[in-house]
Amino acid sequence: ITVAFPYGKEFLTHSFEDFQLKAVLTSKIHDYKSALSQEALVEDALKFPIGSKPLQELAKGKHNVVIIASDHTRPVPSKIIIPAMLREIRMGNPDADITILIATGCHRGTERSELIAKFGEEIVEKEKIVVHNCDDEENLVNIGTLPSGGQCTINRIAWEADLLCAEGFIEPHFFAGFSGGRKSVLPGICDKVTVLGNHCSKFIDSPFARTGILDNNPLHCDMLEAARLAKLAYIVNVVIDESKKTVAAFAGNYVTAHRTGCDFLLGYCRVKAQIADIVITSNGGAPLDQNLYQCVKGMTAAEASCRSGGTIIMCAECADGHGGEGFYKALRDCKSLAELYARQMATPQDKTAPDQWESQILARILMHHKVIVVSRPEMQKTIEDMKMQYAPNLDAALKAAKYGNSKTLTVIPNGISVIIANQ
Repeated sequence: ITVAFPYGKEFLTHSFEDFQLKAVLTSKIHDYKSALSQEALVEDALKFPIGSKPLQELAKGKHNVVIIASDHTRPVPSKIIIPAMLREIRMGNPDADITILIATGCHRGTERSELIAKFGEEIVEKEKIVVHNCDDEENLVNIGTLPSGGQCTINRIAWEADLLCAEGFIEPHFFAGFSGGRKSVLPGICDKVTVLGNHCSKFIDSPFARTGILDNNPLHCDMLEAARLAKLAYIVNVVIDESKKTVAAFAGNYVTAHRTGCDFLLGYCRVKAQIADIVITSNGGAPLDQNLYQCVKGMTAAEASCRSGGTIIMCAECADGHGGEGFYKALRDCKSLAELYARQMATPQDKTAPDQWESQILARILMHHKVIVVSRPEMQKTIEDMKMQYAPNLDAALKAAKYGNSKTLTVIPNGISVIIANQ
């Protein structure tokens, strides 16, 4: 059997004998076919919103309308969603003053070329677009306290909107349960302190802060309240397949429309864990495998199907390197992984460091598994600095994992597309 692992904008392929493989775990969403085009799916969702009045009706009498849009790190088909939302708003209110607010969270600012790639030149030229900056204190406003006790501070443009909407996509998320919905607000347009507090070590350590879990997930609870405080009125979220094409769309209330989308996706991407000595995976290719920081997501899927003491092989181009200085240095400079984890668990919520959650999860994985990263040669030193092993290709990685007939092997071609269930 030949398996293709998304890698940058291409694929790494490897042939396995059937007897070598315990299982190939894939999401069935990639086999899901809709009778409608991508554009028609979004239009249909707007026509029949869940738990909400139609967007054009909400827009009536609203002068200052803000649409929160995802940033350059997310493969959201904004070229399809945003034009449909703009048309709908202007049908309800032709004079609406619309701002597209880019939800960067704590990521770097989205550049003009990335905006054009995301929205198309016409929208970038004609529409008002503002890129959120989590450090720009003048344009941030505190709007209340979250269930965790943390403060909620968001972008002033969103807070001053008469109508706040959001676009996004729903995929399994390694500690928020699922992406989309409320995540447009927190972490999307919050200040750094709010984001860091939401991603604190206590929350990340929760057994409910895992892929596919929303109920009792402490991060999700704070995110929901942030969306409520911000008065998020309407969302358009899509589900995409392996080729980043829209296969389903959900519009309406930020709680019910999002939950409907999550339940839909869960039915297709939940797979039973096949515990093995070695698990090979990827982070879904570009833009999701652009750095090691993002690739921890895919590693958590492999973690859920790898025996303690086993080996995880991650295939990722990492075109942007490690993805976070704090993340990189935490792993590079720690005395031991156990020491790093203990230190992070002792860190109070309001003292959470940038990228702490990512190094905490990677430390958790590395305390129980060897991780080999198949990547560009330029990444070797960074990977080794971060307590992992580098391999130039899959053959070398399997050799380093001492793969042979006596070791079991599970393959997860796209680690971020599946929810691994132990039951």
